[in-house]
Amino acid sequence: MQRAGKGRTPRRPKKPSNIEKDPVGVYCRIRPLGGEDEECCVEMISSSTIQLHAPDGLKANRNGEYKETQYCFKKVFGIKTTQIELFEDVAKTLIEDLIHCKNGLLFTYGVTGSGKTYTMTGSPGEGGLLPRSLDMLFNSIGPFQAKRFVFKPDEKNGIEVQNQLDALLERQKRDSQQSVPKTPSSRQRVDPEFADMINPDQACKFEGVDEDCCYSVFVSYIEIYNNYIYDLLEDAPFDPIRPKPPQSKILREDQNHNMYVAGCTEVEVKSTEEAFDVFWKGQKKRRIANTELNRESSRSHSVFTVKLAQAPLDADGDHILQDKSQVNVSQLCLVDLAGSERTNRTRAEGSRLREAGNINQSLMTLRTCMEVLRENQMCGTNRMVPYRDSKVTHLFKNYFDGEGKVRMVVCVNPKAEDYEETLLVMRFAEMTQEVEVARPVDRPICGLTPGRRQRNQAFKDELSRRLEERGGPVNGDPVQLNQLIESLPPLPPCELSDPSDDQTLPRLMEVLERRYRIRQKMTEQFNQTANDMKFALQQFESQFSSKENVLHDQRSKLGEKDKVIANQRTEIERLEKKSKTLEYKIDILQKTTEMYEQDKRSLQQELESREQRLQKELAERRRMEQRMQGVVTDTKLKWERECERRVNAKQLELQNKLWVKDEKLKQLKAIVTENGGASGGPAEPPRKPERPSRERDRNVAQKRSASPTPLSTVPPVHPMHRRSHSAGGEKWVDHKPASNLDLDTVMQPIIPNAIKVSTPNEKALSKCHRYVLRHQELASDGEIETKLIKGNVFKTRGGGQAVEFTDIETLKQEDPTAPSRKRRSGSGEGPAQTDDIENRPPVANISSSHGYQKRRRP
Repeated sequence: MQRAGKGRTPRRPKKPSNIEKDPVGVYCRIRPLGGEDEECCVEMISSSTIQLHAPDGLKANRNGEYKETQYCFKKVFGIKTTQIELFEDVAKTLIEDLIHCKNGLLFTYGVTGSGKTYTMTGSPGEGGLLPRSLDMLFNSIGPFQAKRFVFKPDEKNGIEVQNQLDALLERQKRDSQQSVPKTPSSRQRVDPEFADMINPDQACKFEGVDEDCCYSVFVSYIEIYNNYIYDLLEDAPFDPIRPKPPQSKILREDQNHNMYVAGCTEVEVKSTEEAFDVFWKGQKKRRIANTELNRESSRSHSVFTVKLAQAPLDADGDHILQDKSQVNVSQLCLVDLAGSERTNRTRAEGSRLREAGNINQSLMTLRTCMEVLRENQMCGTNRMVPYRDSKVTHLFKNYFDGEGKVRMVVCVNPKAEDYEETLLVMRFAEMTQEVEVARPVDRPICGLTPGRRQRNQAFKDELSRRLEERGGPVNGDPVQLNQLIESLPPLPPCELSDPSDDQTLPRLMEVLERRYRIRQKMTEQFNQTANDMKFALQQFESQFSSKENVLHDQRSKLGEKDKVIANQRTEIERLEKKSKTLEYKIDILQKTTEMYEQDKRSLQQELESREQRLQKELAERRRMEQRMQGVVTDTKLKWERECERRVNAKQLELQNKLWVKDEKLKQLKAIVTENGGASGGPAEPPRKPERPSRERDRNVAQKRSASPTPLSTVPPVHPMHRRSHSAGGEKWVDHKPASNLDLDTVMQPIIPNAIKVSTPNEKALSKCHRYVLRHQELASDGEIETKLIKGNVFKTRGGGQAVEFTDIETLKQEDPTAPSRKRRSGSGEGPAQTDDIENRPPVANISSSHGYQKRRRP
């Protein structure tokens, strides 16, 4: 036999897609505030809507980020709602479905201290959902319960049916075990806290119970603590020397793919009081601790399961059918979830911190499962739901993947300190309402004729009545038997005092014969009566069968009409639900429309404000443009004046240069004329050209800021005394770039030990110590002027070569026979002491610290 993979759960067979589904019923209950001075953050708007508004302090800290939000539920219960009102709206239909073989799940959810345990359990005089559910169940099936141990749970989440003998032996065994001496009145006495849980006037009863079935109730109570399952009803032997901790249980899957707790104790109960005793026995073992937020905070999730087993009676209506396939089992789980809490508020440490972490983790897994279920149902995806991440979700996997009704009561504490946690709870509740669960279907009805129990009881009543009319013994009445014996002739004295007495025995024999004859007559009469009774019973049976046939026909017709009525009722319910859904959607659309209108108004206001701001900015921009235009106009006028001034200065400078050139040309013409007329006699000296008037220069000099370059105070160097610095024995790099001048007829300086290059490179620089750059151009007098720019070559840190310029040498070719052209002053007082600025030789600028360095990278 092959085993499946380890830890793998058998797949549930896929169900047809046309299964009708109902959304999870989510209700909200608001608990009263602890004090009148506490701030409230929850407001009940209608019977199905609440509104949350952030506390004032939170708004100030978050700059008004939190807004008022509204949440809708199936129904909202205010602070004045009683326990009976809550039960009738939430749990009553679950008990009716339980009797009709349909499963149900009811759990409370909320922040710690929001009233979950009070809603589920209640208090004396104000019983919660759990005690009222048990009370209604036993009030409904009380007269139709089977004897103990007729139904017996097996170890695989099933129920077996035992025969009368086995059940009797089980009861005797139980009675013998209970015969051990106990504390007086321990069995009859109910715990005082649950003695008056429910007012008798508030008792509920379901009238639609099938009387042709026998019922039996089994309860179990477990808790999930730190993600481990513990049985609260387990009777563990107490060892005072070595106390053993309770053993955790494991989850398993039965043959119908339903999850159950293996080895969990299931107790058969026959009354509400007995069920209360069992519940209170487990409640005492539940883990409860004192925290900063709750004096009796539940540290675990508790699950109280009510399992109802029912089986039909046989054809005679006297005994239960001994067929396991006819046994129907339904269960209702009442879950009290531990409250979510924040450790920074509870200040939990040690084991309390670990408990809070496990509680929050299991609730987070529940939220994740709800999100995935909603996404799969709304978007058509097939994501895996992480039921196995927590024991809570794994245990309730049957209800969300299978069928049944799921109800959730969200408990809310309206105080301002719980606002942020309450907001998360509201979001989870809003999301859970969108999850749908398959609607439970009706179980098949047994093929036997209905009304069997009533017929059996009617037959017994009729038989007793007829026996009473005929004076016969009814159920073996001893009084009537004694009267019948006394009607016989009395026996004479039977004592024999004399052996020769021959009268006593004949007299005794006569009396006995008379009694015998009377007895025979009575037997004949009894037989005749019995025959008459049998005949009457046969007639009664024939009449009853004929009436039964008529009744059967009427019931078949009634059944058809009931089916029609049921279909019409189903259609009406569907239309009502559709109408409610449409109303709900209309409400949502109206709220959405109001929100959009409000957003539209706010956006319009913002648009108007921005338009006003834009108009202001445009006006400011126009003013700025006008101001800038004025600035630009002023600047333009200023620069036009400056340009005019500079143009005038440049024109004056060019006129001066032109005048100098004209003066030189006239001097040259005069020299030529003097040489030509030497033989003809003395000639008239040339007329000295007049320089343009400087009156204008004096007037413009006051306006312009740029003046001609002042003459250098450095004394001129006579060319015959100047010697080229390149005549040494050092090695030079002679850099002669390409030139547009025709230099074939020009004398060039000769530099010995020079490497001539047109473009300097690193190889040439690395071999030399000095560097010279030749630069030739035409001077203002038409002569060619050569400039030698010299420098030292040295190595840099990066391994390259650099040049530091130290000298500039100017070489100029002149005609020695030509007269010196010197600029004379306008006064004419003797020769001028200053050379012309254009004929003055340049002075080499030797820079030691601020020389220009020409660097090349290696």
